[in-house]
Amino acid sequence: MWTGTPYSFAVLERLLQDHFSAPRRLLQVHPLLLTSGALSTSHAAATFPYNCLIHAHLRLPASTVAPLCAPLRLFSSMLAAGARPNGHTFPSLLRSASASGPATGALHSQCLRRGLTADRFVACSLVSSYGRAGRLACDASKVFDEMASPDLSSSNAMLDVLCLAGDVAVAREFFERMVVRDVVSWTTLISGLSRNGCHWDAVEVFRGLLVDNKGQLGEATLVSVLSACANLDGAEGLAVGTAVHAYVLRHEVDLTAFLGTALIDMYGKYGKLDCCRRAFQIVCEKEVCTWNALLSALANHGKETEALVKFNMMIVGGFLPNQITFLALLTGCARAGLVEIGLYWFETMVTEYKVTPMMAHYGCVVDLLSHAGRFMEAIEKIERMPFLPDASVWGALLGACKLHGNVELVAEIGRKLVALGPQQSDRYVTIRNIYLENGNWCAATRMGEVMHEAGIKKTAGQSSVVFHSSAIT
Repeated sequence: MWTGTPYSFAVLERLLQDHFSAPRRLLQVHPLLLTSGALSTSHAAATFPYNCLIHAHLRLPASTVAPLCAPLRLFSSMLAAGARPNGHTFPSLLRSASASGPATGALHSQCLRRGLTADRFVACSLVSSYGRAGRLACDASKVFDEMASPDLSSSNAMLDVLCLAGDVAVAREFFERMVVRDVVSWTTLISGLSRNGCHWDAVEVFRGLLVDNKGQLGEATLVSVLSACANLDGAEGLAVGTAVHAYVLRHEVDLTAFLGTALIDMYGKYGKLDCCRRAFQIVCEKEVCTWNALLSALANHGKETEALVKFNMMIVGGFLPNQITFLALLTGCARAGLVEIGLYWFETMVTEYKVTPMMAHYGCVVDLLSHAGRFMEAIEKIERMPFLPDASVWGALLGACKLHGNVELVAEIGRKLVALGPQQSDRYVTIRNIYLENGNWCAATRMGEVMHEAGIKKTAGQSSVVFHSSAIT
């Protein structure tokens, strides 16, 4: 029970308020709250410290503290101490529990018990949490439908849930039915369409936003449409992306690390390296993601030496490389045939920087070794992988077999790919062509039969429609 003076509690409350925007400092106050007894009272004032601590845990990086367990443990302590949760408690908890359907359901029950589901902020958080936990039909939609009069925030949350569920047709229908829409609504749909592979549709929705919105567009909107542009095929993606860049310059939008990264990535996908370099230069507060976008663009378009130089500049600048950084570096080494350099950085990535290799990193190393004709080393690397190799790894080995005419190894790779399923049609065609080029008609015929039985067909070509960039003003 809290036994301190009102002044001492006020001091602690002021301390929490002063450090609310700094989660690490806020958590440093936690021991003081425990020793003072401020967290062991059933007084309503104890709710505020618990809410602050729960919110602080939520804002810490995922690598610092378990995002789900820590806030829920605090909530359990809160209930045990007799402090009363309120409408400010549950939104933070629901955000942290969105990765777990059962946790969201348990918190929903607590909200019902305390009569808080009528709170729009709580209801909106419930919709988002259920949706992100993949429980759209049975829970998220039900919570939304039970709201007396959903506000714009709740509608935007439901729209985001539909996009996360991949139901883009329903998402677009829901969007069209929204009586009131804001930039968040448009951006949510644009981002959702792009995430689900409907990149051209995302661009079309963006054009609708330009007609509907008369104010300046924000960072999130521009990043979303640039992401869609980067994933389009043909000239139309570059045309729209360039027009978005012109919009940024014309309206003097700050080129933040987030927006700059999207712009560099878009230009990089189309091989416009000069544009990448210029965009990189004018990003004032560069972050690791900004460097990664530039390194990837250089490595993927024949500028491997420059990528290595930029990587060294990144390290000297005090930036800590991550998985994407090393993937760009290894990709460049693989493309340039820099075997020893690539192997050195792969080992350094693990031993010095403590970065865990992904499948793609192993694929680059296999590509490095096999293209150099070092097939035994490549196979040894595959065998020592901590997980089963996927089609990309076998595909890297297959490409080297075609280059070096290693038909014996092709048969083994063919068996591995068949075991992985019929999704890799291009690689089946490559195997058959290798057999044909070496005059092994029987093996080529057998591979053709395997393809026919699995329903595999060569990927058909696609055409595209050119977008007129003058539409973006």
